[in-house]
Amino acid sequence: MPLSVGDTAPNFTVKDTNGNTVSLSDFAGKTVVLYFYPKDDTPGCTKEACNFRDNYTEYLSKGITVLGVSMDDEASHQAFTQKFSLPFPLLADVDGAITKAYDVEGEMNGMRYARRITYVIDGNGKISQVYTTVKADTHAADILAEIG
Repeated sequence: MPLSVGDTAPNFTVKDTNGNTVSLSDFAGKTVVLYFYPKDDTPGCTKEACNFRDNYTEYLSKGITVLGVSMDDEASHQAFTQKFSLPFPLLADVDGAITKAYDVEGEMNGMRYARRITYVIDGNGKISQVYTTVKADTHAADILAEIG
């Protein structure tokens, strides 16, 4: 069962698309949209990432950080980012530590993956919204509409 509104968001430290070390604590005082997705360059995940890309300027204008997380490695994230011109970091959760901490791990045919769940984390590190039902092609816009 995913974490709930009001829970403290688990901190993490992991590499991003470009090999930079990223920790949730780096964004203290800022709102973070942490979206989990199953696999780079698959139809639903591509729609979701491109919807965040297409709405990214509005996220920036509101001071909101967008971070995508899957269990793919940095090379996969780099190819996905380049192919679709993604302007935000993707976090390489290769060992599944973030996926487990946020309780979004799924498994199918022996393959582990991050389920499509999104957390909005406030500047105090608390979860302010949880999206467990995601429409991939409008998700980023739907979040913006809800948070204003």
